[in-house]
Amino acid sequence: METGLKNRVAIVAASSQGIGRATALALAAEGAHLAMCARGAAALHETAEEVRRLYGVEVYTDTFDVSQDDRVRNFADAVHRHYGRIDVCVTNAGGPPAKSFAETTMEEWDRAYQLNLRSTVSFAHAVLPHMQQQHWGRLIAITSIAVKQPVLELVLSNSVRVGVLGLVRSLATQYGPDNITINNVAPGYTATARVKDLAEAGARASGRSVQEYESQMTADIPMRRLALPEEVADAVVWLASERASYVTGQTIVVDGGAYRGL
Repeated sequence: METGLKNRVAIVAASSQGIGRATALALAAEGAHLAMCARGAAALHETAEEVRRLYGVEVYTDTFDVSQDDRVRNFADAVHRHYGRIDVCVTNAGGPPAKSFAETTMEEWDRAYQLNLRSTVSFAHAVLPHMQQQHWGRLIAITSIAVKQPVLELVLSNSVRVGVLGLVRSLATQYGPDNITINNVAPGYTATARVKDLAEAGARASGRSVQEYESQMTADIPMRRLALPEEVADAVVWLASERASYVTGQTIVVDGGAYRGL
């Protein structure tokens, strides 16, 4: 399938591991040049080198925390100076800790807001003016199935990430006339380090072993397995492509059928 992504420029946040890493690799496989950021310099450098080796595209990197507004802005401006354009921006960040409501602190609520909602706002502020100038763009948020169906012990994520849906719908309406699509990808349980942490937290809360809890997690999924990061990345690539040029303001759930709503 021709995606139209060859020689496009794509920002992928939190792209040193997990779904972000898989997304960077998938976009590079389509010929897109990358701008990658993450908090860990060593893992980011390793992933960037892998992308260059496998696909021969150009990769620009920077190391920072996406909850820092000024760093997001500086990064986007530097990417635009380096490449002369920004076509795709994939917002992504690690999820907040798995806790019951009674266990949470106000500091954790502030951090969850900054990391999982405000960072998306920061990237949108930084990249949309550039996309408007070229009359083409794709802004894609990566959130969680929690935006559609609350997940046990994820009260922080269940609450904060829903705000991204309101942002996506609002921006899709405003920027549609500029030929910019804005969508959200909501993964279900995916085989990442994050899900391992969730399984350990769930096991502690339920008094079961981690293996027992993981078995229950997949038992509730019609596909009876966890998603691969690459399967989530494929949804992002499609939304970034020319093939999804009339899809905007939507949430694509990649969860093996776990979401029970209509």
